[in-house]
Amino acid sequence: MSRYVALGSSMAAGPGIRPSAPGAPFGSGRSARNYAHLVAERLNLDLVDVTFSGATTAHVLHERQRSARPQIEALDGSEELVTITIGGNDVGYVPLLMAASLPAIARRLLAGRVRELFDRAARERALDDVADALRGVGTAVRGRAPQARVVFVDYLTLLPAEGAPAAPLSVEHADLGRFVCARLEDVTAAAAQATGCELVRAGHASRGHDGWSADPWAVAAGLPLPWRPAPFHPNAAGMRAVADLILEQVGKN
Repeated sequence: MSRYVALGSSMAAGPGIRPSAPGAPFGSGRSARNYAHLVAERLNLDLVDVTFSGATTAHVLHERQRSARPQIEALDGSEELVTITIGGNDVGYVPLLMAASLPAIARRLLAGRVRELFDRAARERALDDVADALRGVGTAVRGRAPQARVVFVDYLTLLPAEGAPAAPLSVEHADLGRFVCARLEDVTAAAAQATGCELVRAGHASRGHDGWSADPWAVAAGLPLPWRPAPFHPNAAGMRAVADLILEQVGKN
């Protein structure tokens, strides 16, 4: 059976999508119905899923996360397929959206951190930094898995289109979220191209399937509760849709 390693953050792990993956580390939010598990089932691949909620590019490359070793260490060179969804935590994407959905009084209590998240110049600097980090991820993965098809999978669209309401987010905060989303898609695509990796454009495919839509692939603002998919993250339909996109991509050759 061919080997498939899934790397990434909560956008790949699937926090709150039941059931949890057997043996998943505490706090990883790893679902047995995330896109990696669905792809592995369809292609009959031997899956090693090391996705972990909260992961950054550093956790992929060289830093431990809780009890988990750097994700790249899961690669042994025998892989047929590697998928990567990472970068959002480096730039504070979902934390920004979560902060924007808080009541004003809560934002005041978290004043310093919230101000930094809402600082557009700080987000731009973080996006410049993650562009380099994503190229580092692509290069390192290609080096450790030289025979594999390495596929970057960008983030699902989380917010409705400009001009559409995204309550409780203000227009200003929603626009900042859209800016971060668009730049993150761009730098992910650039990293894939620069490092000889493939790209699945989940963000583009999911336009109109945001959490406020009639056919959502992601969850809108709300309380993070353990028995349902996390706010500003894929739901089960979103994971199925991303799995289909990956299957379409890897079936091209």
